[in-house]
Amino acid sequence: MTAGTGTALIVVDMQNDFCAGPVAGSRYRGDPARLATVTANVVRAVDVARRHGTQVVFVRFLGDVAYQGASWRQRDRALGKRPKCLDGSWGAAFHQVAPAPGEMVFTKRACFDAFLSDGFEPALAQLGVERLVFVGLYTDVCVDSTARTAFQKGYHVTVLTDCTASLHLPDEEILRFMRLVYGAHVTTHDRPESWSGPASGEDMWSARHTATPERTVGTTRRTNAARTSPETDAARASRRASGSPP
Repeated sequence: MTAGTGTALIVVDMQNDFCAGPVAGSRYRGDPARLATVTANVVRAVDVARRHGTQVVFVRFLGDVAYQGASWRQRDRALGKRPKCLDGSWGAAFHQVAPAPGEMVFTKRACFDAFLSDGFEPALAQLGVERLVFVGLYTDVCVDSTARTAFQKGYHVTVLTDCTASLHLPDEEILRFMRLVYGAHVTTHDRPESWSGPASGEDMWSARHTATPERTVGTTRRTNAARTSPETDAARASRRASGSPP
């Protein structure tokens, strides 16, 4: 792939165990039709991104016990959770959407945040992207975890609300949180003019240059204060003793 618009569509965990089948059905508390709608919209969003020359990056999850840390295994024992998306299984396979030739795929091994997968961050740097547009599952777990890190690393965050669903929290609650804390832009897949191009030039300028004017203003204020500071008692006494004019 070649760097294009400065935007990447990040497709998160569109895998069978999250989207369809008995595992997904037993975990998702909302209307099962919601997952089917999200899946269909993700397929459309990926098609829109490809037609507009926007980078498409796939992220997948593998939950094998061998990949789990001690805290993950303890949690699963305590809550009776079984591993999902086992390496090589039907549950780990992509669901209704898959990488095209040349599109990158990154693997999260028993972790939520795509930035913890090997090569993810260097690849974004190589592609020259500045905004990450998130679709996939689940909004309040892996999407949020990756978006949080993305924001802290300086990426602009966009979430396509009709292309994701929340597992534990109400959709509106987690989206409001992401808007408030990460300044996330939320829109829908059928408005490509609002997400498929680069982030606004004004935002880019502000992010890169805000610190310099602040330092300049602070320096100027300190300099002006030094120039206009009142004469100290010691200086005044010394001047009078020497007979210097005021």
